[in-house]
Amino acid sequence: MMCQSEARRGPELRAAKWLHFPQLALRRRLGQLSCMSRPALKLRSWPLTVLYYLLPFGALRPLSRVGWRPVSRVALYKSVPTRLLSRAWGRLNQVELPHWLRRPVYSLYIWTFGVNMKEAAVEDLHHYRNLSEFFRRKLKPQARPVCGLHSVISPSDGKILNFGQVKNCEVEQVKGVTYSLESFLGPRTYTEDLPFSPAASCDSFKNQLVTREGNELYHCVIYLAPGDYHCFHSPTDWTVSHRRHFPGSLMSVNPGMARWIKELFCHNERVVLTGDWKHGFFSLTAVGATNVGSIRIYFDQDLHTNSPRHSKGSYNDFSFVTHTNREGVPMRKGEHLGEFNLGSTIVLIFEAPKDFNFQLKTGQKIRFGEALGSL
Repeated sequence: MMCQSEARRGPELRAAKWLHFPQLALRRRLGQLSCMSRPALKLRSWPLTVLYYLLPFGALRPLSRVGWRPVSRVALYKSVPTRLLSRAWGRLNQVELPHWLRRPVYSLYIWTFGVNMKEAAVEDLHHYRNLSEFFRRKLKPQARPVCGLHSVISPSDGKILNFGQVKNCEVEQVKGVTYSLESFLGPRTYTEDLPFSPAASCDSFKNQLVTREGNELYHCVIYLAPGDYHCFHSPTDWTVSHRRHFPGSLMSVNPGMARWIKELFCHNERVVLTGDWKHGFFSLTAVGATNVGSIRIYFDQDLHTNSPRHSKGSYNDFSFVTHTNREGVPMRKGEHLGEFNLGSTIVLIFEAPKDFNFQLKTGQKIRFGEALGSL
């Protein structure tokens, strides 16, 4: 009987032994990975992680039984060299296309992203020498009438991701996903030509921005899709006194990605313009994205975005208030302010009385010149 039972168990023992050795080998290899430096470990585990998420039916799930853990999807995406890819895309955009190739290339883009060329100042596709010129095309003067009845208008074409009052120093990039107001705008410093003093807490930071009693802080997030008009304009009559440039990542800012990555706007490269309007503090922030490292502010010739080298978490300040110009840069409502190279996000954060009302719905499409809200 014993011999029969051992005979029956023979194949099971051989199978267990066969499985045992690969697990030992995997543990040994994973042990070697754990002793490697962080960059080397990241490099060695990255291909396995990609296969883990791409292969069907959990083909690499057994690896988790021997101690291997895949890098999270967010960490995997953050490891993609988006700044390098964006610079390469920017150079490709500058390449002049042959005359015969312009119409098919631009027509494909128009069909893919639903571009309305009837609004363009120049409808002839052969006029645009390269993709960059096509992306930054101007509109006919009558294509975007500026609303004069409301105090704040949309600075660009796009989609409303979120809007409302700023609460607890947290701003929603999309519904349910927030980012820190101080992380986004950066700390207030004595060098800025604004009536603020440094804050020691979150509430006091918000209180610095609200300069008048009875006012509240509001925000509005507008996403520019690749097919939208890529220039942005002044949303109201205000004076720009300071610019802060945050070099950073260039991850996609489409609504799906904004739901996925918390504080996405704080990770990405951005240009924060701050100043004041008739009700107090006002700011407009242009947020970069993948293939949109180029952010241009027309009156700021010293601004250079998506540089090859930058320090993570750093920022560069520039004041438009000088000894000869004590006011800053005055901007009229609807005036040309800047442009993106493809499409990205505009974030408005401003102070206004408590009876300020937005004329918006989350998710709605909006065009430059249309009303955002008024008193």
